[in-house]
Amino acid sequence: MKKAAGTSLVIIALKSLIGFLGDIKGNDAINWHFLGIFSVIAIIGIIIGSMFSEKVSDEKLKPAFGYFVVIMGLYIITKELFFHNS
Repeated sequence: MKKAAGTSLVIIALKSLIGFLGDIKGNDAINWHFLGIFSVIAIIGIIIGSMFSEKVSDEKLKPAFGYFVVIMGLYIITKELFFHNS
C-alpha cells in the first residue's frame, strides 16, 4: 500500500511538472511567491508524511486512503454539479 501511494504521488508530481512547464512557455503570468510558499509546504508535508509512514501500518493506511479517495470524489462531483460556472 505504501509503495502504491508513493508511486501515485510521483505520477501526480510528474504530471503537475509537465503542466507547469507548459504554462511557462505560454503568456500566463506565474505567481512565483505563491509557488514558492506552496512548494515549501509540500516539502514539509513530504518530510512529515515520511516520518508517519514508518509508524502507520498497512492495515490502517488502506481504509484511511479509501475514505480519502471517496471524500475527494464526492467533493469533486458536488463541485462540478452545483458550483460549475459554464
